Amino acid sequence: MRTEIKLVALAAAVALAACGKKETAQAPGTAPAAEQLVVKIGHVGPTSGPVAHFGQDTENGARLAVEELNAAGIQIGDKSARFELLAEDDAADPKQATTAAQKLVDSGVKGVVGHVTSGATLPASKIYNEAGIPQITPSSTNPKITRQGYAGVFRLVADDTQQGGAMARYSVETLKAQTVAVIDDRTAYGQGLADAFEKAAAAAGAKVVAHEFTNDKATDFKSILTTLKAKQPDVIFFGGMDSVGGPMLRQMKQLGIPAKLVGGDGLCTGQMIKLAAEALGDERVYCVEAGGVDGDEVSGNDKFRAAFKAKYNVEVQAYSPYAYDGVKLLAEAMKTAGSTEPSQYLPALKAIKYQGASGNVEFDEKGDRKNAALTLYTFKGGERAKLAVIR
Repeated sequence: MRTEIKLVALAAAVALAACGKKETAQAPGTAPAAEQLVVKIGHVGPTSGPVAHFGQDTENGARLAVEELNAAGIQIGDKSARFELLAEDDAADPKQATTAAQKLVDSGVKGVVGHVTSGATLPASKIYNEAGIPQITPSSTNPKITRQGYAGVFRLVADDTQQGGAMARYSVETLKAQTVAVIDDRTAYGQGLADAFEKAAAAAGAKVVAHEFTNDKATDFKSILTTLKAKQPDVIFFGGMDSVGGPMLRQMKQLGIPAKLVGGDGLCTGQMIKLAAEALGDERVYCVEAGGVDGDEVSGNDKFRAAFKAKYNVEVQAYSPYAYDGVKLLAEAMKTAGSTEPSQYLPALKAIKYQGASGNVEFDEKGDRKNAALTLYTFKGGERAKLAVIR
């Protein structure tokens, strides 16, 4: 009896399986459904610590790009691609940066957008290079990043040499500074930017009366500023981020120092307005941001900013358009190559010509952006005011 039951059950199972196959059989003349390919893209930035607003900004830009790619239904080779963003926090710390980089490599990412700060990008780039994974930094400006001989490192903004030189020339030619003082925070970003400014300012005819040092976590600058006050500089250049620059400007006001405070993109943020508070004044702070759009690039940038605001209900802080473009560039190169394998799509990335939220993108032989823009700003009425886009 048990044998008969088993035979009946077996026959029923076979019949059911056959029925299932019949129901799912492909209709004549239709193409087979494309196999889905999961593509992991990494993003690393400081989403904790004093410059977390920069990292959150770029992560949001990268995440928006991933959502748009998935909504568009990207095809890579003969497979439908679904992108996943693996986001890590490096707190703008070199040690955490290498840990985060290794974690992404071990997770099987096919490309990385990040890191945000130069001090984090430099050590992390070695790990990605050894793993053969392309890396696009949306904001790191230290010139060394693309001069290490790594085939897969790309930068979407102008470097410190361009930033520092532009701010030095503006200080001398437009602000009419005859004497300048320099302060840097000893990070790879701050020191590189300050050194570039100092060299260019001297070449433009200004006298450099002092070069002082602080760190990226300092809050008291009175000793440094008292020393500089005695030297009466027309301009004080700070190589560092807004988290230090804002409090520094407040103490400059307390000590009655009339000099203009100038700097790089670390000072060109909405957060600077909050951090400097009433010391910000009008046309007291001047800065240059590595990036900017003009001409036919403006509409794409405006479209991105509107989508970003609608998605996150906040304004763009600084480099989210570049992180957004970084993800789109990786996807476009993969699509062109028909492969997500880095060795296969890297040539397409090197040769890419793309118009995105940050404007027209092409790379030179080092991985730097060709014809990279810079935007000069000041602050008026508690808001950032654009002065000019230069290249």
